[in-house]
Amino acid sequence: MLNYAVDGSLLERFVPPGTMLDKFEGKAYVSLVGFEFNRARLFGISIPFHQAFEEVNLRFYVRRAEKRGVVFFRELVPKSAVAAIARFAFSENYSCVQMSHKIVSRAGSDSVEARFEWGSGVDRCSIEVEAEGPPFCPQDGSLSEFITEHYWGYAAKDAGCLEYEVEHPRWMVRNAKRAEFAGDARKHYGAEFAKILKREPESAFLAAGPRVTVFKGTRIE
Repeated sequence: MLNYAVDGSLLERFVPPGTMLDKFEGKAYVSLVGFEFNRARLFGISIPFHQAFEEVNLRFYVRRAEKRGVVFFRELVPKSAVAAIARFAFSENYSCVQMSHKIVSRAGSDSVEARFEWGSGVDRCSIEVEAEGPPFCPQDGSLSEFITEHYWGYAAKDAGCLEYEVEHPRWMVRNAKRAEFAGDARKHYGAEFAKILKREPESAFLAAGPRVTVFKGTRIE
């Protein structure tokens, strides 16, 4: 997870109706996140050849009353069926692209390296994080806690908004000692966000993803 502080005015036009930007110490953040689905199920059913696959998403943070949530600016997966179902069920901005990843744990140490790549040719991008030390629960009030502890998803839908719950235990994280983005991201995220991703992130970490349940969405007028 690579996290960048941005001018909130850049995000305002993407904020779904009925929500407002959620900020940490007065700053709005976007995060570039790479992860792998494992043992994925749809309505409790395992779909052949669709149980393990990567996703890379660019997201920012909103809230509705006391509910802290996430808005996905763009979500990329290597499975066209996954992208189609997500667009239909959750009105999310999913696209199907070529994708790969590698996670390496060094024997005899607590160092972990993770790399995700997506796209092809001149549009190929990657993120890479190296972390060391044991995983820990983010401290209350920290930036890591702010980034990981959001339990709702929001997506603009027609003149309203779709709200859905995302249930998971608190995430355990490892702070990154090295983190970088590489590539030209204009095709995937547009020129403004591509420029942001070229900067050094304000924070970066690896998170041990727990079991996650995404519930059916409810329309908010």
